[in-house]
Amino acid sequence: MHPLISVAELQASLGTPGLVVVDCRHDLADPQAGRAAYAASHIPGAVFLHLDDDLSAPLTGTNGRHPQPDATVLAQKLGAVGIGNASHVVAYDAAGGPFAARLWWLLRWLGHEAVQVLDGGWPAWQAAGAEVSAAQPVPLPVRFTATPDDARVVRVTEVEANLANPQFTLLDARSGERFVGIGETKDPVGGHIPGARNRFCMQNLGADGRFKPAAQLRDEWLAVLGDLAPENIVHQCGSGVTACHNQLALTVAGLPAGRLYVGSWSEWCSDPARPVSTEPASGA
Repeated sequence: MHPLISVAELQASLGTPGLVVVDCRHDLADPQAGRAAYAASHIPGAVFLHLDDDLSAPLTGTNGRHPQPDATVLAQKLGAVGIGNASHVVAYDAAGGPFAARLWWLLRWLGHEAVQVLDGGWPAWQAAGAEVSAAQPVPLPVRFTATPDDARVVRVTEVEANLANPQFTLLDARSGERFVGIGETKDPVGGHIPGARNRFCMQNLGADGRFKPAAQLRDEWLAVLGDLAPENIVHQCGSGVTACHNQLALTVAGLPAGRLYVGSWSEWCSDPARPVSTEPASGA
């Protein structure tokens, strides 16, 4: 299944048995904005999953801003909104795809490959004049059996060990400014993990808000990676969300998506003993 679906393709698929559309709209500065937007208007039949409440684990103060959820808990939440192991899931947001990509990654981590992200998201849906609704569906709960693949995941202890004995290369999806510690507003410390490279996730999109063509993404990513093998990249960002956008882009480009350090910078900088760099990105 292609990782992206167009507005026209989704329009033609609405009402298909087994299709579950998930609204993932979110605003990091206003965590309830996505839920309010969903209540006002959404793709007909779509259910809503909240980044903080559904797609993340509870915060401890040291596990980052959007910790990886427990597989069993997430499976229960997916089943409650009608997502089963045979479902075809389409996720969308209104921010270029990072929140939808988080659900895309989580489902694939749980062993569910039948998931796509709406290319262009809610803005593209509206621009096409596609049907919208304020009616909130009452999903039929189903059972979702999770088979988590933790080979897709890297933990903070592995990142710490990698500093002394490099086995992989970190690639940070945050903006270039945040990477070097300029204008940091989301985390208490600015900068990046030493040795990381940088590829701002929004560079995956064209001016129209849709993902760039696969061939263009492939060329750009190969230029970023240089002599690094894509499968040996560990993606991170501020809290394990926009890093999923880079993994989605690599998949669109037909390249290995690598692994994810879910805790990312917000977990890393929670311990003042961990080193911080503000050096400009190298190799990107």
